[in-house]
Amino acid sequence: MIRSMQSAIAGLKSHQTKMDVIGNNIANVNTWGYKSKSANFADAMYQNYITGAAGNATAGNLGGINASQIGYGANVSSITSNSETGTQSYTGRAFDCMIDGPAYFIVGPMGAGAVDPDDLAGSGLSLSRVGIFNMDSNGYLVDDQGNYVYGYTTGTGDGNGNITVNTGTDLQPIRLNIGIADDGAGTPTPITYSSVKIGTDGIITVVDKDSNQAYVVGQIALATVENVNGLEQDSGFLYEIGDNAGNVDVGVQTAATGRVLSGYLEMSNVDLATEMSYMITTQRGYQANTRMITVSDQMLEELVNMKR
Repeated sequence: MIRSMQSAIAGLKSHQTKMDVIGNNIANVNTWGYKSKSANFADAMYQNYITGAAGNATAGNLGGINASQIGYGANVSSITSNSETGTQSYTGRAFDCMIDGPAYFIVGPMGAGAVDPDDLAGSGLSLSRVGIFNMDSNGYLVDDQGNYVYGYTTGTGDGNGNITVNTGTDLQPIRLNIGIADDGAGTPTPITYSSVKIGTDGIITVVDKDSNQAYVVGQIALATVENVNGLEQDSGFLYEIGDNAGNVDVGVQTAATGRVLSGYLEMSNVDLATEMSYMITTQRGYQANTRMITVSDQMLEELVNMKR
């Protein structure tokens, strides 16, 4: 009877944790880039009531017996994230970006210099799925939390509409007020911002207000993570690279990373109908465990009343 009450208490705690996860999912049903979470149960440790033994087929001996075990309820074994890309939401704002694929933007504070893409975990930078970008007062591309957006600078133009991006270099904050014109020289030129265009490959083109000339200012870098559940979520929509994240590959847009879509933001991937059904089953599981405690208490009451 005591075991049954302890098992029910463990079940209550586990279902409460699952309800907390469901509540957080529903609360973030309209949060940009949010990834839904799932609480996974595992049965708790067991005590051997009868220990199993192998059989002995020689004369005068007995056959094998199976172990008989008594469990102690359920625990939350893990909380996993669903990394599926959310639905596209059109904003019409050129600075807004989403990645139509599994990759992440690379954002963070201004460092002392360029960042080695092979040492992203130790750089102090974070990953993000939310591309609410703007230009700050110094001409840098930043997100709505003030983090600089990192990428690659431009190199030279060949005079025929082709401009080289230095994708083999270290990462730097993208600056929108200095760019390269397609003049074959590749000379960085100060720009007075007029309008911006971000291509599906992440290349950013800014039109100068004074000359009406288009300048390429850089290309947004994208990171793909081998084990996305190894990322550790920080404040807001930022992710830190955890010890179990595996390899983090940094580069430009490819078929593996997905396209950069300007004028769109990624919606939450929470399925409200699924969460509501989970909420009902979790509530019923919680009720069943409370009922188990009530029944165990009634049995203990009967035991106490035997002396009367």
